[in-house]
Amino acid sequence: MAISASDPVMVKLFSGLRPRTFARLITTLRREGADRPLRGRPWGLCFEDRVLLVATYWRTNLTMRQLAAVFGVSKSAAARG
Repeated sequence: MAISASDPVMVKLFSGLRPRTFARLITTLRREGADRPLRGRPWGLCFEDRVLLVATYWRTNLTMRQLAAVFGVSKSAAARG
């Protein structure tokens, strides 16, 4: 089972942010254009899950390999996150 930002329990557990705070973060990042389409390889995760991956990375000592397993993507996709 991969974690996802669509599950408020997972957001709180892995990022330490309340779901409402996480939603505000997503809104702010979108407003700043952080989710605009880019050239190159398509993302393996949706925008919300990428933000959760980064928040989890900052909060924990998990390696990219471990994060990839938790999020159900390749190590390369996690590193692009």
